Amino acid sequence: MKVLLLDADRSLGRTLEPELDDAELHAACSLTDGLRLIASRSWDLILLDADFSGAGMELLGRLHGDGGMAPVVLLSSQPTMDLAMEAIRHGAHDVLPKPLPRGRVREILVGIEEIKRLRPLPEVTTPDGTTIVGASSQMMGVFKSVARAATSDATVLVLGESGTGKEMVARVLHSRSNRSRGPFVAINCAAIPENLLESELFGHEKGAFTGAIGRRIGRFERANAGTLFLDEIGDMSMALQSKILRAIQEREVERVGGGSPVSIDVRIVAATNRDLAQAVREGKFREDLYYRLAVVTVMLPPLRQRGDDLDLLSLHFFAHYAREHARPIRAVAEEVFNVMHRHPWPGNVRQLRNAAERAVVMANGEILLPQHLPADILNPPEAAADGEGGQDAAEPPMVTLEEMEKRMIRRALRETANNVTVAAERLGIHRNTLRRKIQDYGLGQD
Repeated sequence: MKVLLLDADRSLGRTLEPELDDAELHAACSLTDGLRLIASRSWDLILLDADFSGAGMELLGRLHGDGGMAPVVLLSSQPTMDLAMEAIRHGAHDVLPKPLPRGRVREILVGIEEIKRLRPLPEVTTPDGTTIVGASSQMMGVFKSVARAATSDATVLVLGESGTGKEMVARVLHSRSNRSRGPFVAINCAAIPENLLESELFGHEKGAFTGAIGRRIGRFERANAGTLFLDEIGDMSMALQSKILRAIQEREVERVGGGSPVSIDVRIVAATNRDLAQAVREGKFREDLYYRLAVVTVMLPPLRQRGDDLDLLSLHFFAHYAREHARPIRAVAEEVFNVMHRHPWPGNVRQLRNAAERAVVMANGEILLPQHLPADILNPPEAAADGEGGQDAAEPPMVTLEEMEKRMIRRALRETANNVTVAAERLGIHRNTLRRKIQDYGLGQD
């Protein structure tokens, strides 16, 4: 660190040098030399005598007026309350008496070094959920695709792992489209039992089935003149797929128990974390519906492939939840990001968002620290759980992403006593997605 001392007393520099350790100290005894040194390089700390060349307070005001200038500590052999108040008003970092208290300058330097290791929270300029945060090359491609597709009525298929932000893309497509004044209607096709999904989508007439005590308007009709978001469409049965295809092609739906079609004007955005092209080859998804949905395809990368977007997203969520929960957090310790970069984030952005909110709620001061993060983020996946004891815990062996996901799911189930709902919340994924992964990986037999 570089320290500049502006004081006519040459002996003060010699007194300071022993306690500055590795800090680099420069001194000026005249105003001319002081101004030259100030302009010649950047400084980490400036120590300014209040009587320096008869212009100490004036110089303090000038230094404070330069937005990029270093913190200034005012020194005085006769400090008073009025002097301290005036110094603070002119932007002084601190006011110290002469002779200087032993070790105080070193403490100030340590504090400045710590501040450099903090990242300030950004201003929250837009409501959370109305913009997509990211600057990685992968997300630049997503932004371009969304921008081009938004102003059209083309059907969009959004692909990506669970928690990558597929619904947010759908909402942005709607908000930037010519249909933005119309409704945005979303439905998770995997969260509704198959026998009820058709009624949810297309509606039903009174008496159509047991319990249908009145007419119900389905999601297609409710989204008229707007956008219908069909999430997890890859989990839909073949029979219902054919009805979805007809609704898109004919621009009309028929309520369950109804006898006449109802015209609709809806823009469709569909999403899934499944490989639909593979599902088509396996005969589990209609090829004609796949091509009808994939007029425009947007592929969202997982969080682990987005590099420094993790930091951008974290700061965005920290700032959003600090405001929402009225927490006085102003900065985040650098070690927080080091810890977060060591986590695999199987639940992607959704898991990150949940972790950020819990960290903000647990924070008890102006600085968000690593200990405020959830326990499952602080502690890496336990290799011992999979019989890998004896390995260096600080450097676990490389495994496939699929194996890492299995471990995270096993751990979540173990720590929640096999409560799928709670485990899904901790992993940052939908409980139906977790149930499917448990079945796919055969973890229910563990």
